[in-house]
Amino acid sequence: MENPLSDKVSVNNPADLSIIVGYFIMVIGVGIWSMFRTKRGTVGGYFLAGRSMTWWPVGASLFASNIGSGHFVGLAGTGAASGIAVGGFEWNALFIVLLLGWLFVPVYLTAGVITMPQYLKKRFGGSRISLYLSVISLFLYIFTKISVDMFSGAVFIQQALGWNIYVAVITLLLITALYTVTGGLAALMYTDTFQTFVIIAGAFVLTGFSFAEVGGYSALVVKYSSAIPSNFSSMDPRRYNISPDCYTPRPDAFSLLRDPTTGDLPWPGVVFGIAIVGGWYWCTDQVIVQRCLAARSLTHVKAGCIMCGYLKLLPMFLMVFPGMISRVLYPDEVGCVVPEVCKRVCGTEVGCSNIAYPKLVVSVMPNGLRGLMLAVMLAALMSSLASIFNSSSTLFTMDIWTRIRPQAAERELIIVGRVWVLCIVAISICWIPVVQAAQSGQLFDYIQSVSSYLAPPIASVFLLAVFVKRVNEMGAFWGLIGGLLMGLCRMLPEFWFGTGSCIFPSNCPFLVCGIHYLHFGIILFFCTSVLVLLVSYCSMPIDDQHVILCQFFTAEERRSNGQINAMHIHSTENTDSSIFPSVAEEEGKSGICSLVGRLCGGGSQAQEQDTPEAPEKLPDISEDPVWKYTVDSNALIMMAVAVFMWGYYA
Repeated sequence: MENPLSDKVSVNNPADLSIIVGYFIMVIGVGIWSMFRTKRGTVGGYFLAGRSMTWWPVGASLFASNIGSGHFVGLAGTGAASGIAVGGFEWNALFIVLLLGWLFVPVYLTAGVITMPQYLKKRFGGSRISLYLSVISLFLYIFTKISVDMFSGAVFIQQALGWNIYVAVITLLLITALYTVTGGLAALMYTDTFQTFVIIAGAFVLTGFSFAEVGGYSALVVKYSSAIPSNFSSMDPRRYNISPDCYTPRPDAFSLLRDPTTGDLPWPGVVFGIAIVGGWYWCTDQVIVQRCLAARSLTHVKAGCIMCGYLKLLPMFLMVFPGMISRVLYPDEVGCVVPEVCKRVCGTEVGCSNIAYPKLVVSVMPNGLRGLMLAVMLAALMSSLASIFNSSSTLFTMDIWTRIRPQAAERELIIVGRVWVLCIVAISICWIPVVQAAQSGQLFDYIQSVSSYLAPPIASVFLLAVFVKRVNEMGAFWGLIGGLLMGLCRMLPEFWFGTGSCIFPSNCPFLVCGIHYLHFGIILFFCTSVLVLLVSYCSMPIDDQHVILCQFFTAEERRSNGQINAMHIHSTENTDSSIFPSVAEEEGKSGICSLVGRLCGGGSQAQEQDTPEAPEKLPDISEDPVWKYTVDSNALIMMAVAVFMWGYYA
């Protein structure tokens, strides 16, 4: 039996190729336009887009940074395997993103920080907590986020297009790194805005073709329950002891909230566990928060969060349902269970649900539109990778390099940030074989399980830091260390024994791996919180003057009393030397060096002498009453929409 997808590979026609080339030209054009339009010669201009972004690029960039190629492959694959419950990860974000805009970002802006480790350092003092967060964040970026995006991009390119994976991935990485290195955050946010429209338009087109092919939503509900592969009947069932549960669609496939003990995604985990992991991702992760810190005012932050929330309604309909349709249309490939068959179909023995989306693209889409869908996947992959590149560059430069060279000039920090992006590209290319070898049956489950083992302690510390004034450095540090050890005690044995599959169950002891990863995340969050509070209340408190701008209630009180601006300016004057170092005097440069400097946004020596550097723009933390009530009312409307959608599919 040959690869069923091999006869579908066809992107060598003029229509597909013209759309792909046109996409690349437009992305590079938008990147170059934004590169010369924005100020990139300062740390604030490069890493925070000069704090000049309006609400619509903020919201679009939040969405594009979150929706990578892993979402297309992972959401569609899990939807094909078990139904719509995985959409709860997306719809939960509608509530969490409002916490970001209304509770967390005001504190970050008031504290005057660029990175999340900087906030912890300002809130608690010392350096070990911020260093811990910087290191573990970079670890997670390189070996989970980038690896997941690379894996899912590899699935699409290899299965659907037949391109050489190394040539395609290296080209994508280099193009992404090019406009990340040269343009800074502003270029990323404008290209993210363009790519958001490409992602949504292409996904809508594929969804329309898919529903037309299956016969509509009602036909999907009827046909999904009978989407059973036929090729397992030719094998000896005693050889693998294949249970009907392994190839029969779940009876609760169209329910968001499932049994707390037997459900593949139990409802306590979906309601509370996802909220904890989402709180870490949406409210404390550098990739997400950095886009909000680039907004020109707090009102634009809130409006951008609302826009992102509405866009997060779409993945259920644009990714999860198409994945289920793919299983209905191609049950032998997408729903295969026999290891030998799966190996021939998709190259892995544990199942082929991850090919659900690319299989749909190559089988349903006509010439030209197939090229559009490739552009969509490239947009999702490149926007997600570019966001990670820029934010990890910010973390490394501002939180690690400044420790190595405390007196580093501003130009040096920008150059180091760009070189670090190139280092990440090199690591990512070297990591491709590992990602290919680590194919798992449920990509999205892999992402969320790793997050559930490592993220809850970080979410706990940030939540307590923002809302509980009594929490101190010792409590936060030992809470992070204790939570990390508890998470590793679950994660390492699971990796050692393997997660297993329906046919080959894992040998991991039930006492260690028996608890669902979302339930484990809930337990880990509360254990970390108890440890943080216990150690904090048993040690000396922090002086109020050190936490007055870093804690929600004190900052909110002073902001409402009109006291915050003077305090913020005074605080910034005292801390700017560490966040925005001054530009050092430099020797004269050759013409080539001057050209490179202009390309990278550093300017020339003459420009610096003739045009004195303006001070960094402080964030506007005041709100016009009319616009404040407008965004507040829109937030209530969005929550009402989210509650309705949850209730309808619960």
